[in-house]
Amino acid sequence: MDYRTNRKRAAGLGSAKDGVEHYWQMKVTSYALVFLTPLFIFTFGRLLGAEHAQVVAAFGNPFNAVVAILMIGVSFYHLKLGLQVVIEDYVHGSARMPSLLANTFFCYALGAAGIFAVAKIAFGV
Repeated sequence: MDYRTNRKRAAGLGSAKDGVEHYWQMKVTSYALVFLTPLFIFTFGRLLGAEHAQVVAAFGNPFNAVVAILMIGVSFYHLKLGLQVVIEDYVHGSARMPSLLANTFFCYALGAAGIFAVAKIAFGV
């Protein structure tokens, strides 16, 4: 049964076929952040105001480095997905595609920079 109007049927308008995938990606990243955020806070919260050597030693622990890398990666991917929805809903016309590209670049660049920084500290390079 097709609930589209004759105009939508003729114009080929309808589902973009990626809404469910986007929804599940948002759900999975949000559930991951529910567990990663407290773990990140409890792991690194005690380091606020600590000496540089103590912070470097904490990031040198493989478990702590993995928690930080996962937190950064999942957070920026979740941010990308959320901003994509906002841009698709509120940006129209010729500004839409550049905004989506800028969103993707911005989130991936900052995520990669954060992961690189943690990896550099963890490996002592």
